[in-house]
Amino acid sequence: MDTARTATIHRVTSETDITLRLNLDGTGQSRIATGIGFFDHMLTALARHGLFDLEIEAKGDLHIDFHHTTEDTGIALGQAFVRAIGDKRGIRRFGHALVPLDEALSEVVVDISGRPFLAWSVDFTRDKIGEMDTELFEEFFRAFAMSALLTLHVTQKAGRNCHHIAEASFKAAARALRMAAEPDPRAAGSIPSTKGVL
Repeated sequence: MDTARTATIHRVTSETDITLRLNLDGTGQSRIATGIGFFDHMLTALARHGLFDLEIEAKGDLHIDFHHTTEDTGIALGQAFVRAIGDKRGIRRFGHALVPLDEALSEVVVDISGRPFLAWSVDFTRDKIGEMDTELFEEFFRAFAMSALLTLHVTQKAGRNCHHIAEASFKAAARALRMAAEPDPRAAGSIPSTKGVL
């Protein structure tokens, strides 16, 4: 790809104020500050294993709960992804990863399709990891998939430890997104679709 695949998003609502910078062709550097410790940990893993450079500064109504900040961060990241990926010319489009973390095993499959969809099959046995509600991981990935206009399947293949399950899911998502977004040297800059548009 000849042009830099980067984007900056500043998203403000009555509930959150988020500034996000994304470079799809980075080295995995990140600076994440959402006010939610475990979420920061997961987003750092997403950047590192996707080799995306990612900066996020989010201020949200954490005195209420973590829902708005988590969901709106997913929306902003998805918006940045769409802007950075451009017309999708020359990308691989599809990506998949199967990632273990001790007893946990997570599979993520992605299609940068223009058709937003999340299939979520992850079962957390605890309501919280640290202070973060485990149900919010699905909300994050749904918000991201809808805003990034991609199809995302996240499947827990094994696992008991909720920290391990969450982290394996984020790392698998990172690797699958990295694969799908990468330039395909055999594609010769074409749109990877029989329709000619994604």
